[in-house]
Amino acid sequence: MRILITGAAGMLGQDVCAAAQAAGHEPTALTRTELDVTDGAAAQAAVAIARPDIVFNCAAWTNVDAAEESYDTALAVNGHGAGNVARAAATAGAWTIHVSSDYVFDGRKLTPYVESDAVGPISAYGHSKLQGELHVAEAAPGAHTIVRSSWLFGAGGKCFPKTILRLAAERDHLDVVSDQVGCPTFTGHLAAALVKLGGAPPLGVLHVASAGDCSWFQFAEEIVAAGGLECEVRPIDTKQYPVAATRPPHSVLRSERGAPSLPHWSDGLHQFMSQTARAAA
Repeated sequence: MRILITGAAGMLGQDVCAAAQAAGHEPTALTRTELDVTDGAAAQAAVAIARPDIVFNCAAWTNVDAAEESYDTALAVNGHGAGNVARAAATAGAWTIHVSSDYVFDGRKLTPYVESDAVGPISAYGHSKLQGELHVAEAAPGAHTIVRSSWLFGAGGKCFPKTILRLAAERDHLDVVSDQVGCPTFTGHLAAALVKLGGAPPLGVLHVASAGDCSWFQFAEEIVAAGGLECEVRPIDTKQYPVAATRPPHSVLRSERGAPSLPHWSDGLHQFMSQTARAAA
């Protein structure tokens, strides 16, 4: 299977490359420098040269708060850029697997979101990711899989566990939001599932996120404990931690379509800790 990966230098892109190689594939991995997905002509050329069977679009603007002030830039990557990749793939006869987000939901539903639930983003970032879904579906109507996931973290980029470990090493206590709940998803687990999906990709939307759910506070507690750090983690409400973008209070994802099951988020955290420890050695 010939594989093309966009955004290959990002946290998820790195793990998709590794998962593809582990599965015996030799992916064409394009970083943002090598392919700016906002350039439609460049996307067409890159896909035509690679002649892939599957294109994994991991290119994304991921700064949730900055998107509030830079929506046009976020939309160019997450929205129009996603459409450019899917259009180029469809032209070349390839299937697109595009990664989206739980932030396309408003978070008011107190039970897990499934694929058929109505979307309703409440942040600029969420709107840009929803536009990406719409652009992908329009550009490759019969050849796309949109994979929504949640609270991604991994060894290959900036993420919540890295921030918590750094701050916990510097401070005697941390105040962390306890009224936002989601599914922290290790990119190593998600990447393996994405590559497996590439063998027989279903049309439409799939929810693929870690088993279990927790609040940011509970996640931070586990991170500090896993790091063996002496730092008190204290719960606070969202209103006590003002940020530019509004987050969905409850964005747990589950699948009604038989999507691949991932390990529990705590298993992902342990793998993350092992990877970062090896990298630091």
